Amino acid sequence: MTALRLAAVDPTNSGFDALIVGVSTRKRDAKLDIAASTGLGHAERKRILAGLVQVGAKPKAGTVTKLPGVSGIDAPLLICVVIGATEEEATLEQLRQAAGAATLAADGAAKIAVVMPGNSPAVVAASAQGALLGAYRFESFRGVGTKKPAKAPASITMLTDAFDDRHVREALRQAEIVAHEVWFARDLVNAPPSALHPQELAEAAVAQVAGLEVETEILDEVALKEGKYGGILAVGQGSINPPRLVRLAYRPARSTIHIALVGKGITFDSGGLSLKPPTSMETMKCDMGGAAAVIAATAAIAKLGLPAKVTTYAACAENMPSGTAQRPGDVLTTLGGTTVEVLNTDAEGRLVLADALVRAGQDEPDVIIDVATLTGAQMVALGNRVSAVMSNSDDLRDDVVRSAEMVGEQFWPMPLPPELRESLDSPIADLANIGGRVGGMLTAGLFLQEFVDPQTPWAHLDIAGPAFNDTQPHDYTPKGGTGVAVRTLVQLVKDLADAASK
Repeated sequence: MTALRLAAVDPTNSGFDALIVGVSTRKRDAKLDIAASTGLGHAERKRILAGLVQVGAKPKAGTVTKLPGVSGIDAPLLICVVIGATEEEATLEQLRQAAGAATLAADGAAKIAVVMPGNSPAVVAASAQGALLGAYRFESFRGVGTKKPAKAPASITMLTDAFDDRHVREALRQAEIVAHEVWFARDLVNAPPSALHPQELAEAAVAQVAGLEVETEILDEVALKEGKYGGILAVGQGSINPPRLVRLAYRPARSTIHIALVGKGITFDSGGLSLKPPTSMETMKCDMGGAAAVIAATAAIAKLGLPAKVTTYAACAENMPSGTAQRPGDVLTTLGGTTVEVLNTDAEGRLVLADALVRAGQDEPDVIIDVATLTGAQMVALGNRVSAVMSNSDDLRDDVVRSAEMVGEQFWPMPLPPELRESLDSPIADLANIGGRVGGMLTAGLFLQEFVDPQTPWAHLDIAGPAFNDTQPHDYTPKGGTGVAVRTLVQLVKDLADAASK
């Protein structure tokens, strides 16, 4: 895993394979500029800008230009990235994206140094986190046919005149913890379904929090049957790989709030007997992205020592067609006794979440947050980079959006229209698992709301599109698993704990 370090700015340091330089724009004419706050000397800045002009670099945000060495700088490769704003107007997210775009393009460099404008703890931490997120590589399943595997760099060193400031060092430590947990979530999502069944996902969750102040429990198929977890069992009964329910409990000595996190962990979704088209299955290893997010966030929260009790549930199953699979028309009984008529076996995520939400509520948390790659309707409504948030509390919904904005993730508030609820009525059971054709994302949220105590603030995060990038990499986002929601969850828990302490 890439190490993150701090050091003083020294362009003559010959210990780096590549130097990343954040390039600003001038306010008066929008031409490229390198701020003095990068710590680079006037002569070095002038030579770099001359090189950029010579190769025709444009002042477009995210543009990466490689220069093969510049006089006065010992690094053999310069990677210049355009921030897309002046030094004074650059946002933390612009700095994250710029640093990430540069490290994403830095294949082959084992030791990377980064200079970006600004020396405040928040600025250095944002640049560092972006650089780490962009440095992620998933090469675990490459074979002997790969001539030059794209390995992650061994180290990234942030060069800043504030390298010995304790506040900068602490901000960097926190940024590193969260970024590495995003890496972990990406690894889980990228793992092929042949290597990550419900059992392996459960074991990975326990291993990730080993040595931390986190209690762990895994319910196997026998315990799930004894506990009457009808939703998880029904979804998993068609697979040779039985389901699991993971429980993680972080209990710090000082806590101001108790938050439950619930994640959908469908390790592969074929649609069951309501079989998906073949092309729609190609990325369905990502259907456990919600579970990956809550597991990784819990590990980060414990490592950061946030003053909040966190109880996390990852509902893990594989949705497969077979002679033992649940059928359209079946009626199942979820934990707590609510019956559900299954009209479409491809609407399975809400069934495992139903059990997990009821179980989470039994712990009597102050807040419940669930995260799931739940509906294709989310992608139709918001695309592949914006997630949805629905809630029974306007305040909590706004808290999620605000926390997401702080860390650079996009969540859009969506309603839970009561008039759509009747579309979930069943003539033979308490609920049907799908509603009408329109508003599918919203009816899925309304279904989940049935399994939450109305007195408990609850938010549902639908990350179906943003959880997996099946197009080209962009900013600090690689192709494949993105680890979306990890940063938002960590920030949200911190913000809710801070608010509860006042």
